[in-house]
Formats: sequence, structure tokens, C-alpha cells
Amino acid sequence: MTTVWALLFVLLVTGTHEARAGVFKVAMPSTTQAVLAFTIARDKGYYRAEGLEVELILMSAPTASRALLSGDVAVATVGGAGLPPVLRGSPMKFLFSTYNRAMFWLYAKPEIRDVKALKGKRVGVSGIGSGPDSLLREILRVHGLDPNRDVAILSLGVMPTIYSGLQSGIVDGAMLSPPVTFKAEEAGFRELVSFPKQDLVELQGAILVREALLQSEPAQVERFVRASYKGFLYIKENRAGTIPIVARYLQISEAQAAKAYDQVVRPALTQDGTLSQAMQAKAVEHVLKRLDLKEAPPLAKIFDFSLAQKVMAELQSKGWRPGP
Repeated sequence: MTTVWALLFVLLVTGTHEARAGVFKVAMPSTTQAVLAFTIARDKGYYRAEGLEVELILMSAPTASRALLSGDVAVATVGGAGLPPVLRGSPMKFLFSTYNRAMFWLYAKPEIRDVKALKGKRVGVSGIGSGPDSLLREILRVHGLDPNRDVAILSLGVMPTIYSGLQSGIVDGAMLSPPVTFKAEEAGFRELVSFPKQDLVELQGAILVREALLQSEPAQVERFVRASYKGFLYIKENRAGTIPIVARYLQISEAQAAKAYDQVVRPALTQDGTLSQAMQAKAVEHVLKRLDLKEAPPLAKIFDFSLAQKVMAELQSKGWRPGP
């Protein structure tokens, strides 16, 4: 594990360097099931088949959004963390989303019995401005707490570090995702909120690009979307093939991976990589509240699923199905 996370740290600190010639740099905010479509597309050779040399670079979600805006990466696979800059007018658009449900749980020390008991406590998230951060702030408001005054929200980085913070007492609660949630449950930490059960729409495993790249390199973006879409279909249609990938990628047993797939991954998938207008509006809603913005830009300025719909229709017409 130490070696793996040391490697990921190297990827993180080198992530904002100038792209090498011919490399399509993609910011990846986690090493969880949220980014499976992209890692599968890489490992199965779908990007290579499209003539793309894709480099997946680990960096926190807020950092990924900034790297995208500055042009240091071509794509950010962020969801909720990408919405604040877009809502504030940054020229970026969502082209695809693997998931539309939040795959996060709020866990706390056993003595903390409900969300209201977090008043005066510390809660760990991956990054301030990330999707989990927005979800946490919304649920705190629902329970009558001011997230800016009543709770100290700490940015702790990647999921193993967040969980270590909960274990060591650095934080009293934490926003966790599987398989770390399995460990938290076994260790006796208390589940306060299951976000998949909440009436919320949360983008995860999305494709966010600058409008400038859409205009200057439309064919390249389309190839990336097509290959990523094949990764999405692999998850959706090939349970038997996906479970060992989840187990290997998350370093868990195949039994745990099967549990994660059946209880979390498969139910959270979008129908076809796109969101209806109603779901788009709902995804924006809680982020608007957090930013204290009175209204959002038109949905067409935030989302453009035309490429996803195009490649989906092409793959269906060709009868494409994921292999083993």
C-alpha cells in the first residue's frame, strides 16, 4: 500500500506540468469507483484504439478544476467540484457523467449519534469545494447547522488519508466512500447519513472540458468521449469482468468488490451517461445554495451531452458490446 500511495503522490505533484507532446492529460480526483470508466478505458485499450495516449493524473477535485481552467490538463473527471467555477462563469462544460447519485456516506465516532451532534466537531472531506464538501454542507443545513460556523470542515485529501484522520481522532466525522466505508463499519464507527438514499443528484466520474478545447479540437474530444463511453458500458454490462477490476484497483477482496458493485456502483450509474434537464437542474440546486447564488446560468451553458448521445447512437448501431 505504501508503494502505491507513494506513486500516486508522485503523480499528484507532477500533475500540473506542461503536457508532453501528443499526451492527452486527464485530471482524476480519486482512486475510487468514481473513475472506473476512465481506468477501464485505459486498461482495455479503448483510448489507444482511438489514437489517444491518455495520462490519468491524480489530484484533488478542486485542484483538478483549476488545472483544467488553466489548460494544464485537457479533461477533469470531476463532478460536483466542477460546478462552482462553471456557475460563476468559467467557460467549461460537462459532456458526460458516469454516475448521478452520490456514492458517499457520512461516518462519525460511535458517541456521535446524529448529524446535529456534529456541532462543534471536525469533519474530514477530500477538499474544500469538492462534491463531498457540497453534500456535507447541504446535509448540515438540513439539520439546522451552519457549515461555516457550527462545524469545522477539514480538507484531508485522498480517501485513505480521510479515514486515517477519523481513526486517529484528527476529525470526529468523515465523508467516506466504499471500500473505506466497509472498514469504518467493521471498526465500529457510526453511519450518520447514506447519501445514495438522499433525494440528491450528484455528478461523479464526469467529463468536464474547456469550451476552447471543444472548439479547437472537437475530433479529439469526441474520441476521448467515445473511448470513455466504452469504459462506462463495460461497467454497466459486464458485472463479472468489472468485479475483479474493482478488487484489484481498490485492493479489496472480490467478495467486497461484488458488494461494492451491487450495492453502490451499479445502482448509481446514469442510464446512458447523460442527465435529463430535470436532473441537471437538481444537480445544480444544492451547489447554488452553497455558493449563495440566486440563479444559475442556462443549463445549456453548463451541460452539453450531444457528443455522448452521438457516440452512444453510433455504438448501438454497430452493435458494440464490451468484451471480457
